[in-house]
Amino acid sequence: MEKNEYIFGIRAVIEAIEAGKEIDKIFLKKDFQGELSAELLALIKEHRIVTQRVPIEKINRITMKNHQGVVAVLSSITYHSIDNIVPELYESGKTPFIVVLDGITDVRNFGAISRTCECAGVNAIVIPERNSVSVNADAVKTSAGALLHLPVCRESNLLSTVRYLKDSGFIIVGASEKGAVNYTTIDYNAPLAIVLGAEDTGISDSLLRLCDSFASIPEFGHISSLNVSVAAGVMIYEVVRQRMNEK
Repeated sequence: MEKNEYIFGIRAVIEAIEAGKEIDKIFLKKDFQGELSAELLALIKEHRIVTQRVPIEKINRITMKNHQGVVAVLSSITYHSIDNIVPELYESGKTPFIVVLDGITDVRNFGAISRTCECAGVNAIVIPERNSVSVNADAVKTSAGALLHLPVCRESNLLSTVRYLKDSGFIIVGASEKGAVNYTTIDYNAPLAIVLGAEDTGISDSLLRLCDSFASIPEFGHISSLNVSVAAGVMIYEVVRQRMNEK
C-alpha cells in the first residue's frame, strides 16, 4: 500500500467492524453523536478499537465527503496476541525472542527496528495500543515490507504483557543506562524479551522495575545516546551471535 486506506461514515464503519476488517484506529469528531452513534460506540468498545476524539478539521483534512464525523483507518496487517504467540513458540521447541517497544512514536525508527527484527529472526514485536506508532502504510514501507512477515502484538497494557512474559519464563532485558552493564556480558540464551524505550524519555519507570537486567552500549563520542533503531540493531545481533555460538 502506498498510502493509508480509510473508511468513512457511520454505517460504513459499522459494517467494516462487523465484517472483521482490521482497523488501526477510528477518528471521531469531538461532539460525535447521531442516530447510529450508540451502535458504533458499542462495537468500538466490544472490539477494543483505539479511538481518538479530534476536531472536525482533522477529519475534513482526510476527506471532505460525507464522513458524518467518523473515519476509520484500516490496518496494513492483522495484529497478533501475545497470549497466542508465546505458547506457540514453546510448543514449536524454539527459544523465544521478543522485542518490546515502549513509547516509540517515530515511524522511521519503528520501520528500521522491524526490518532488523525480521532479518534477525525475532519472533514478535510488542507495542502498546496508545502513545505508540502503529502498523500503517508508512511503517510497512519504511520496514521494506518486513512488517508483512513479522508478528506484531498490540497490547492494551504493556505492564501486564511484560509481567506475563516474566511469568512465562522470559528474561526481561531493558536497554537503559540506569544501572546498566555492558550489553555483551548478558546471557541471551534463555527465552528473552528486550525492552526499548522512546529516545526522549526512555523506558517508563514501571517497566524498568520489571526488568531483570539493564544493558548499555559503550559510547565514546560527544553525542549522549545512539538512535533507538541503531541500538536495537546492535543488541539484537548480539543475541544472534550468542545463540549461533551455542549451537
